Amino acid sequence: MKPTLILVGADKGGVGKTTVSRILLDYFARKNVLTRAFDTENPRGSLKRFYPATAEVIDLENVAHQMKVLDTLETANVPVTLVDLKAGGLSYALDIFERIGVLEAARAGQFTLGLFHIVGPSIASLDEIGEIAKYLNGVDYIVARNFINETNFFEWDEETTRKYFSAIPKAQEVDIPKLNEMAYEQVDVARVTFKDFIDNRTAEGEPGKFSFVLRGYVRKWCSEIDEEFSKLKLLQDIVTGGRAPAPASEKRSHK
Repeated sequence: MKPTLILVGADKGGVGKTTVSRILLDYFARKNVLTRAFDTENPRGSLKRFYPATAEVIDLENVAHQMKVLDTLETANVPVTLVDLKAGGLSYALDIFERIGVLEAARAGQFTLGLFHIVGPSIASLDEIGEIAKYLNGVDYIVARNFINETNFFEWDEETTRKYFSAIPKAQEVDIPKLNEMAYEQVDVARVTFKDFIDNRTAEGEPGKFSFVLRGYVRKWCSEIDEEFSKLKLLQDIVTGGRAPAPASEKRSHK
């Protein structure tokens, strides 16, 4: 299968883009899809806290770091590359990718390019859709409404949809449900992936002592996310074509 580059970002801060990056990496791990990640929150690295073995911190304004991501899409032998764009970095990334030919290469079919655009419940967040529309030809564009708190999103009625999506006829929408605050906090404090929290494993792979109740909340939340992600052709194509080879013992058991 062709390599897939997934960008996760927003120009507005505070919409939970790194959480969505974690969700995607967790989803691919549950589906046994090999993935590498780049964290552009340089130098601190928000994503790398939870995926130290998977995520590498880079500065996307650095040409050598751009090469580290883009020149290795085919040679990395990993079907999915995820880039978690720092707050305010979405327009910059799309602009630089347009100027150096990344978007043109994706349109030509050299690789698949997906964009998860994380939006919050504000008109400023929605205005970003119109601002980046000029870049989105040939991009698998997903608008992710992230319910990070109890604030209601605008009702996206027919008129609103026409206004913001008229220039992007192939845009898809997905809802990221809200996770119980205490469960989210415990995962954050433990610095583990959502999958490891559910499986009651520490970051070092040792048995954990996480609450059965809070693990249940995270498990239910991940199940809801799986249902949302099942609607996205981009992810389903990856899942069906990007799985890691089954272990030899598993192959033998199916004979």
